[in-house]
Amino acid sequence: MWYLIIGSDVPNSLEARRNARAGHLQRLQVLASEQRLLVAGPLPALDMEDPGESGYVGSAIIAKFDSFAAAREWADADPYFLAGVYQQVDVLPFKPVLP
Repeated sequence: MWYLIIGSDVPNSLEARRNARAGHLQRLQVLASEQRLLVAGPLPALDMEDPGESGYVGSAIIAKFDSFAAAREWADADPYFLAGVYQQVDVLPFKPVLP
């Protein structure tokens, strides 16, 4: 099943994001290579492609896992969560309908 993972950043997370980014992206690339990643990306703090030093307020990931528990375990092991970038991570079942 697909799951929506939403990581909500702590205030002033940009430096911690930069430091943990390589590990975070590496895990996403594994999901992509396994054809289990639908989409992933950051949530800019400003309504613009590059929010600069304003940074991000979180991230959204939609990926396929065998179970809710597996999705939760994956989310809890994310380098952004472990580095303190995320103050909260929500995992929700997701049902793609369109396109």
